[in-house]
Amino acid sequence: MGDVPVLMNTNTNWNRKQEPAMSILVTGARGSVARGLVPLLAARGIPHRLASREPDTPDTVRCDLSDPATFPGALAGVRSVFLYAEASAIDAFVKEAVTARVEHVVLLSSSSVLAPGAADSPLAASHLVVEEALLASPLRTTLLRPGSFASNALGWAWSLKSGRPVHLPYPGSHCDPVHEADLAEAAFAVLTDPALAGRAYHLTGPQSLTFATQLAILGGVLGAPIPFESVTAEQWKAEVDGHISGPYADALLDYWAASDGLPVEITDAVEHLTGHRARSFETWARDHVEAFRAPSA
Repeated sequence: MGDVPVLMNTNTNWNRKQEPAMSILVTGARGSVARGLVPLLAARGIPHRLASREPDTPDTVRCDLSDPATFPGALAGVRSVFLYAEASAIDAFVKEAVTARVEHVVLLSSSSVLAPGAADSPLAASHLVVEEALLASPLRTTLLRPGSFASNALGWAWSLKSGRPVHLPYPGSHCDPVHEADLAEAAFAVLTDPALAGRAYHLTGPQSLTFATQLAILGGVLGAPIPFESVTAEQWKAEVDGHISGPYADALLDYWAASDGLPVEITDAVEHLTGHRARSFETWARDHVEAFRAPSA
């Protein structure tokens, strides 16, 4: 099954039968995974608290993961946390979580931490710092390491809506697009089943797909072929300047170059955690088809 080692900081005191209520803090309330997780918790009647850097509903508390002053209020009475990876104040977060008697943290990390030289990569470094801080703490930690989010394809929506070809520096680069609904279900599983906690999971979609193939699948869903043009790395960097920082853009280009023509590893971790096969990219495209349609379409 993929990457599921037992981690060293397992808290053997975790026992749902001893807890009258399982209070869960869900950070990043505006994120797609958190938005999918909350209804699952609500449907089971599991007590939970939404947290966001900028709360936009009355039932959301402020928790800016870069501002330690917001941690005590957000963590009060919490026993488990679904955590987004923000490295800038992770030591303070861990300290406050221990003080608040939090028992379990589920981190939405990234499979980029598994690559050689991860500590020096802008794609992986912040996730790795958060992982290391949690694993060095007494908190029971579960790591969810997704590969490529299928939602990255939303970056093509502007081109499609404007009728312009999608520009790709490496059309043949492979990735493992995973549906955010699968990530939400995986998070729900490890938050509610102690037998699954305290491990690291490498989560992927069911297929290794090139960017060109993803566009073909999306075109099939939309009912029309999607044109794309191969561009140089320099052209692509110039186009995304102002939206993607130079070091991050360089890291993306290096990653795409390394997987150009080379399928990536696919795991069955989603199925192990959720009980069903990972959703396909075609399913994701159908679920998000309206995001790619022009207003008049």
